Amino acid sequence: MTFWEVLGQGAVALYSLITLALVTLLVARTSKRVLGIQVSAIRAMLVVIGIFAMLGPVLVYFGEHTDLEGTSASNMVAVTVLMVGLALGVFALGLLALMVLEVIIPTGSTPPLRVMLTGWRARLRRTGRYVQIMVILFRRGLTAPLRGVLNVGPSTAESVRLAMEDAGVTFVKLGQLLSTRSDLLPPEYIAELSKLTSQAEPQPYERVRATLEKELGDKLARLDVDPAPLASASLAQVHAATLDGKYQVVAKVQRAGAPEQVEIDLQILGRLARRLVRNAEWARRLGVDDIVGGFADSVRDELDFTIEVSNMDALRPELVAGGVRVPAVYHELCDERVIIMERFDGVPVSRASELIASIPQPVREKSATVLLKAVLGQILGKGIFHADLHAGNVLIWPDGAVGLLDYGSVGRLDATARRSLGLLLWSVDADDAALATDAVLELLDHDGQIDERDLQRQLGSIITQVRAGATGTTMAFFSQLLRLVLDKGMSVPGNIALALRSLGALEGTLKQINPSLDLIDTARDQARAVVGDVTPAGAKQQIANQAIRLVPLISHLPRRVNRITEDLATGRFTTHTRIVSHPDDRAFLTGLANQVVVAILAGFAVIGAILLVTASGGPEIYGFRISDLLGFLLGFSGFILALRSVAMVFGRRT
Repeated sequence: MTFWEVLGQGAVALYSLITLALVTLLVARTSKRVLGIQVSAIRAMLVVIGIFAMLGPVLVYFGEHTDLEGTSASNMVAVTVLMVGLALGVFALGLLALMVLEVIIPTGSTPPLRVMLTGWRARLRRTGRYVQIMVILFRRGLTAPLRGVLNVGPSTAESVRLAMEDAGVTFVKLGQLLSTRSDLLPPEYIAELSKLTSQAEPQPYERVRATLEKELGDKLARLDVDPAPLASASLAQVHAATLDGKYQVVAKVQRAGAPEQVEIDLQILGRLARRLVRNAEWARRLGVDDIVGGFADSVRDELDFTIEVSNMDALRPELVAGGVRVPAVYHELCDERVIIMERFDGVPVSRASELIASIPQPVREKSATVLLKAVLGQILGKGIFHADLHAGNVLIWPDGAVGLLDYGSVGRLDATARRSLGLLLWSVDADDAALATDAVLELLDHDGQIDERDLQRQLGSIITQVRAGATGTTMAFFSQLLRLVLDKGMSVPGNIALALRSLGALEGTLKQINPSLDLIDTARDQARAVVGDVTPAGAKQQIANQAIRLVPLISHLPRRVNRITEDLATGRFTTHTRIVSHPDDRAFLTGLANQVVVAILAGFAVIGAILLVTASGGPEIYGFRISDLLGFLLGFSGFILALRSVAMVFGRRT
């Protein structure tokens, strides 16, 4: 093959690529304008290749069986019309293919080509994790088709808990979150998931030492670390150490590989949540994607130990002032994966049954009250609170002192939520169902279509049971309240659910210290500080504060009243009402109207085309009836409009 032949073939190939690119751009732009949907370049290119594949054989056949030499002008017009009609027909088929692809596989539902080519390692890791999770589910008898075949000992709820423990830190923490959502799960699942712990087999000290050397560098020389771990969880493990030869400290070290494992698990949960939201109405109603998204943010925060250190610094003043011990932190030795803090010699409440039994009853009562008031002060006062108050994170000393560990999970409540929660607790003490109704409506999310009178009656019934001591535990009271508001179509914001989880875990811990403690009574007392002074002098001051807020309104009121009366007297008084004021509502109605108009136009265009084509007689041009040409163009327009109507329903808007 000569140089010129190779050059010619290269020029042809380049011309073909340029033509393909230009036609692809034309199809993509045309589909955007005609169908009203945005399609990817890859999808448009595939359709163009399909058009060429269909059009090529037709053109070859036409060229072989048509001799244009000596053809009359009328025949040339016929050939031209035929070619134009063929091109429009193929173009219409291409748009039809794009619309069908958009309906079956919407644009954006598949990963970009770059991700498909470069993300294979992540996909392999996710696939391996999928297999591992399936093995765990199989071992625990949770694979639905096999559950009836396998001889599964524990109940389904217990099997779910055990499977989550086997799956590791992400699923353990997810289970702990779900244990607070009695609005999502039945009571037997809530009870089982509340037992979840993060205990895990310790990593070899060599791996812990490698993490310390990488994170601390030369500073590690200041520490003499005990190779035997004090505790080991799925996210980190703790080792005793001596700092500078004299300070007793502990080193909390993140487990090697934990961030990578957690990130893969979060990706899996995110994909599952998005799929549920797309395909299940109950998932959209509950906001499963928002729940998983908030959970993912919380877990990622726990992976950054600098956030835990910041949480300890933020909570320390209030807790210490309330009589709760918080370990000191050596900030110069802390980073994202290591925390060096003061070593406490207290005993976790979960393992302190003998020690608690040896403490006098009055001291135990004081210890429980100190801890409860400190935590309620955080929740109802400052709004930043420890959100993981299980018995393993609460320490107790022989003298009755109490302390808190593990500040990785912290919740936050704004001023409005704190006041509403305080008013709810206050209403129980005041036996005021109307106040409780107002607090619940302010505290929870709803669409405004609530039967407030029925809600007030049922809240009054629950309050009566609480005051009579018929509800049992505090969480039983909150569970009744949650069931009631969910039956009314209301939803619980994530920060409120976290506060209830914190109170539920705290109640279980306090019952081990002082079984006779009444959390509701103490919470109502604490709520007084949030509600404010309710003495006559205090009420007078609150009225004065509200009156000050009314001063600007009162100063403008005479002029506005005078303007209204003048308008009424002269007949100029008018009112304006916008039936659809929200932009989303207007966009929905506009889109619906557009779909109806396009569908009607498509139908009339097709009917008109049929009438023109089937009509007899009429003028002709070069042997073609004008009615046939107009019918073809009108039918083509109707077909395009029909495609656009379908695309407006299923496609992604531009």
